[in-house]
Amino acid sequence: MFSALLFAISIVALSQFALYYLRAILVVTAEQPLSDQLLALASLQQSTLSGHDFKAITSLHDLTLGLDRNRPGLGFVSLYYRITESIGSLAGRHLPSLAGWSAREMTLCTRYAAVQVDRSLQANLALAASIRS
Repeated sequence: MFSALLFAISIVALSQFALYYLRAILVVTAEQPLSDQLLALASLQQSTLSGHDFKAITSLHDLTLGLDRNRPGLGFVSLYYRITESIGSLAGRHLPSLAGWSAREMTLCTRYAAVQVDRSLQANLALAASIRS
Protein backbone atom coordinates (compact mmCIF):
# COMPACT_ATOMS: atom_id res chain seq x y z
CA MET A 1 0.00 0.00 0.00
CA PHE A 2 2.78 2.43 0.92
CA SER A 3 4.68 1.65 -2.26
CA ALA A 4 1.59 2.29 -4.40
CA LEU A 5 1.03 5.64 -2.69
CA LEU A 6 4.68 6.57 -3.15
CA PHE A 7 4.47 5.58 -6.82
CA ALA A 8 1.33 7.69 -7.34
CA ILE A 9 2.94 10.73 -5.69
CA SER A 10 6.03 10.27 -7.86
CA ILE A 11 3.96 10.14 -11.04
CA VAL A 12 2.08 13.31 -10.07
CA ALA A 13 5.34 15.11 -9.24
CA LEU A 14 6.95 14.00 -12.50
CA SER A 15 3.89 15.13 -14.49
CA GLN A 16 3.94 18.51 -12.78
CA PHE A 17 7.65 18.91 -13.54
CA ALA A 18 7.05 17.99 -17.19
CA LEU A 19 4.28 20.58 -17.49
CA TYR A 20 6.43 23.31 -15.95
CA TYR A 21 9.34 22.37 -18.21
CA LEU A 22 7.20 22.46 -21.37
CA ARG A 23 5.69 25.80 -20.37
CA ALA A 24 9.17 27.21 -19.75
CA ILE A 25 10.20 26.17 -23.26
CA LEU A 26 7.04 27.78 -24.57
CA VAL A 27 7.79 31.08 -22.81
CA VAL A 28 11.45 31.23 -23.84
CA THR A 29 10.66 30.49 -27.47
CA ALA A 30 7.77 32.96 -27.57
CA GLU A 31 10.08 35.77 -26.43
CA GLN A 32 12.17 35.53 -29.61
CA PRO A 33 11.76 38.47 -32.00
CA LEU A 34 9.69 38.01 -35.13
CA SER A 35 10.89 39.06 -38.55
CA ASP A 36 9.12 41.73 -40.55
CA GLN A 37 8.75 39.23 -43.40
CA LEU A 38 6.56 36.96 -41.30
CA LEU A 39 4.42 39.80 -40.03
CA ALA A 40 3.93 41.09 -43.57
CA LEU A 41 3.15 37.59 -44.81
CA ALA A 42 0.51 37.10 -42.11
CA SER A 43 -0.75 40.68 -42.44
CA LEU A 44 -0.18 41.23 -38.73
CA GLN A 45 1.59 43.71 -36.52
CA GLN A 46 3.89 42.60 -33.73
CA SER A 47 2.27 44.94 -31.23
CA THR A 48 -1.23 43.63 -31.98
CA LEU A 49 -0.44 39.90 -32.10
CA SER A 50 -3.07 38.22 -29.94
CA GLY A 51 -4.53 34.83 -29.22
CA HIS A 52 -7.12 35.28 -31.93
CA ASP A 53 -4.38 35.16 -34.59
CA PHE A 54 -3.48 31.54 -33.73
CA LYS A 55 -5.45 30.00 -36.58
CA ALA A 56 -3.83 32.33 -39.13
CA ILE A 57 -0.36 31.48 -37.83
CA THR A 58 -1.00 27.73 -37.80
CA SER A 59 -2.28 27.87 -41.36
CA LEU A 60 1.02 29.51 -42.32
CA HIS A 61 2.86 26.75 -40.46
CA ASP A 62 1.07 24.17 -42.58
CA LEU A 63 2.09 26.05 -45.74
CA THR A 64 5.79 26.35 -44.94
CA LEU A 65 7.46 23.27 -46.25
CA GLY A 66 10.08 22.04 -43.88
CA LEU A 67 12.92 20.08 -45.38
CA ASP A 68 14.18 19.23 -41.90
CA ARG A 69 12.51 16.09 -40.62
CA ASN A 70 13.16 17.18 -37.03
CA ARG A 71 11.09 20.34 -37.46
CA PRO A 72 9.02 20.90 -34.35
CA GLY A 73 5.31 20.64 -34.82
CA LEU A 74 2.59 22.50 -33.04
CA GLY A 75 0.79 19.51 -31.52
CA PHE A 76 1.35 20.30 -27.84
CA VAL A 77 0.85 24.02 -28.37
CA SER A 78 -2.38 23.48 -30.30
CA LEU A 79 -3.69 21.27 -27.52
CA TYR A 80 -2.68 23.80 -24.87
CA TYR A 81 -4.31 26.58 -26.91
CA ARG A 82 -7.59 24.68 -27.20
CA ILE A 83 -7.60 23.93 -23.46
CA THR A 84 -6.97 27.55 -22.50
CA GLU A 85 -9.51 28.75 -25.06
CA SER A 86 -12.10 26.43 -23.51
CA ILE A 87 -11.26 27.63 -20.02
CA GLY A 88 -11.55 31.24 -21.17
CA SER A 89 -14.91 30.70 -22.81
CA LEU A 90 -16.23 28.85 -19.75
CA ALA A 91 -14.92 31.49 -17.36
CA GLY A 92 -16.35 34.30 -19.45
CA ARG A 93 -18.05 36.97 -17.40
CA HIS A 94 -18.12 35.02 -14.13
CA LEU A 95 -14.37 34.82 -13.49
CA PRO A 96 -12.65 37.75 -15.21
CA SER A 97 -9.22 36.94 -13.74
CA LEU A 98 -9.35 33.43 -15.19
CA ALA A 99 -10.52 34.81 -18.52
CA GLY A 100 -7.58 37.25 -18.49
CA TRP A 101 -5.14 34.42 -17.75
CA SER A 102 -6.64 32.45 -20.61
CA ALA A 103 -6.20 35.37 -23.02
CA ARG A 104 -2.54 35.78 -21.98
CA GLU A 105 -1.86 32.07 -22.47
CA MET A 106 -3.54 32.10 -25.87
CA THR A 107 -1.32 35.03 -26.89
CA LEU A 108 1.71 33.08 -25.65
CA CYS A 109 0.72 30.11 -27.81
CA THR A 110 0.26 32.41 -30.81
CA ARG A 111 3.71 33.96 -30.34
CA TYR A 112 5.29 30.49 -30.01
CA ALA A 113 3.64 29.34 -33.24
CA ALA A 114 4.73 32.56 -34.97
CA VAL A 115 8.35 32.01 -33.92
CA GLN A 116 8.24 28.44 -35.24
CA VAL A 117 6.81 29.62 -38.57
CA ASP A 118 9.42 32.38 -38.73
CA ARG A 119 12.24 29.89 -38.12
CA SER A 120 10.92 27.62 -40.85
CA LEU A 121 10.52 30.55 -43.24
CA GLN A 122 14.07 31.80 -42.58
CA ALA A 123 15.49 28.29 -43.08
CA ASN A 124 13.64 27.93 -46.38
CA LEU A 125 14.85 31.35 -47.55
CA ALA A 126 18.44 30.48 -46.62
CA LEU A 127 18.17 27.19 -48.50
CA ALA A 128 16.75 28.92 -51.57
CA ALA A 129 19.59 31.47 -51.48
CA SER A 130 22.21 28.70 -51.23
CA ILE A 131 20.67 26.87 -54.16
CA ARG A 132 20.75 30.02 -56.31
CA SER A 133 24.42 30.68 -55.65
